[in-house]
Amino acid sequence: MEPYNLTGALEFLLLGLSEDSELQPTLFVLFLIIYLLTVLGNMLIILAISSDSHLHSPMYFFLYNLSLSDMGFSSTTVPKMLINMQTHSKSITYAACLSQVSFFFLFGCMDSLLLAVMAYDRWVAICHPLHYQVILNPSLCRCLVLVSLFISLVDSQVHCLMVSQLTFCTNKEIPHFFCDVPELLKLACSDTYINNIVIFLVSIIGGFLPASGIFYSYYKIISSIFRVPSLYGRYKAFSTCGSHLSVVCLFYGTGLGVYLSSSVSSSSRETMVASIMYTMVVPMINPFIYSLRNRDIKKALQKIVKIT
Repeated sequence: MEPYNLTGALEFLLLGLSEDSELQPTLFVLFLIIYLLTVLGNMLIILAISSDSHLHSPMYFFLYNLSLSDMGFSSTTVPKMLINMQTHSKSITYAACLSQVSFFFLFGCMDSLLLAVMAYDRWVAICHPLHYQVILNPSLCRCLVLVSLFISLVDSQVHCLMVSQLTFCTNKEIPHFFCDVPELLKLACSDTYINNIVIFLVSIIGGFLPASGIFYSYYKIISSIFRVPSLYGRYKAFSTCGSHLSVVCLFYGTGLGVYLSSSVSSSSRETMVASIMYTMVVPMINPFIYSLRNRDIKKALQKIVKIT
């Protein structure tokens, strides 16, 4: 079969979650609610941090950017899926598919790096509390976010470039609800060996290195906490990490689930279920974790509610 390079005139077909037409309205309502909760929850976090001067600290500055990234991450895939459900269409243009790939890795990598930066923030706060304001000064905080954004842009553009170099045959059906790179590689007629190597190396930068930084930070944090003599002091020190640690476990746990499900099982259905947790549920849950476990966020949200 003769391969050809897809251009803007051609389309892929996103097969979605289910072929059952009777199930589509239920799925549409469910994922619409999840998306609206994601946007609303993260917008409230952003508004609370922006409006309350008590929250103008490094930890909340990073949380502000994480909420922005979470909204972008969810908005990359969910709206297109909802539109296709509503219009009973499965098509996505080649350009839109490349855009999904680019923004998916941009915001996914940004989430990963910001979680690593927030782990560093907790390490400095617990292990070097007297120097916290000096070390994490506003200039360094802005620099950390900008560096994270730059690395995420490079990561996303490399993935996008690798996909754009692929050639495809007549099969354009993607058994997923968004343009997932592993599925695109399966459709390619051209040799994907170099693509797999480059994407693997870039993924290490966007995933493994931040995870290693988080692990090292919490190793130092736990070592420091165990040196605290009183149980109450240990609990108080570790409670400041509770929200962040919960979000880290959700993010990397579901991300690992996607990787394992695609590696161990050949079923696209299982991979899609894991992807739903990764791309939809985690960005929705994050604001609730921070708002329910954080008194300062609760107070700021209560002020917003009273004003409105």
